[in-house]
Amino acid sequence: MTRSANHYDVIIIGVGGMGSAATYHLSKRGHDVLGLEQFDIPHENGFNHGVTRIIRKAYLEDPEYVPLVHRAYENWRTLQEENGRKLLHLHGSVTAGRPDERNFNGTIGVCEEHDLPFEVLRSDELSARFPGYQLPDGFKGVYQPDGGFLASDRCLVAHVEKAFNNGGEIHAREWVRDWDATSSGIRVESEDDVYTADRLVISAGPWAQELVEKLQANATPERQVLGWLPPDEPPNFIPERFPVFTVTLDGEPFYGLPTVEVPGFKIGRHHHLEQETTPATLDETPRPEDERPLRDAAEEYFPGNAGPTMRLTTCL
Repeated sequence: MTRSANHYDVIIIGVGGMGSAATYHLSKRGHDVLGLEQFDIPHENGFNHGVTRIIRKAYLEDPEYVPLVHRAYENWRTLQEENGRKLLHLHGSVTAGRPDERNFNGTIGVCEEHDLPFEVLRSDELSARFPGYQLPDGFKGVYQPDGGFLASDRCLVAHVEKAFNNGGEIHAREWVRDWDATSSGIRVESEDDVYTADRLVISAGPWAQELVEKLQANATPERQVLGWLPPDEPPNFIPERFPVFTVTLDGEPFYGLPTVEVPGFKIGRHHHLEQETTPATLDETPRPEDERPLRDAAEEYFPGNAGPTMRLTTCL
């Protein structure tokens, strides 16, 4: 059966990390799919760029995430096999802090509830095993061997390439003006054309609130800055010797990843400076006040990796 011109089973607005995955999986299931992306593919305007992203099974934010993550691991391995390039790197994850902190205890609870293998290591034991870590006396870390990172840029490209192979259609640099639900489905108007579909997926990240009225009061984009700092002893910060981490430092949550592609380990602070913004008003230029909290944390808790900053990047 030949579909009508410009009509699809599903239209996906936003082909970033989420949209590329949706395009891939829906096309793999045999649906006629159109993905519309306002920027290049890939691009650095959202939150998928930055070389790597943490993946972990010890998801303390809510134990109900864990079954979803198990399924995600299966899907990443399938995509990796189809793509023929390494996408999923599993060298463990560390959640560390003082023993009375929620993140530390919550991670243990999640591991116990879902029978995830884990070890509790004192700060000296953590440093002995992973020398890049130099946490204070009294800190403890939960090491979970299934954690690691995804090569996020490569993952997006792999999803798009395989979606093409499955017959999916993707348009980059095509901005969506508006969409409507009609009696017969969905109508999407872009700057170039008008399309119709039976279903619509909106995966526009920080731009979603502009496309979904109900999100305007509930989803507020934040400005985030990440830093890459070079190590004094590079072998201590390679993936095999430096697990990804989330660490609570003086009540502030930080996260980081080993040295991959950029000459330095990657560090960020959850919610950074807690700056609400919009895509139109985002200050894209990293400033000294952005760098300072990242450098302070690295110098105190990862002192072997606090050389001159190699890279700062801003995202939404």
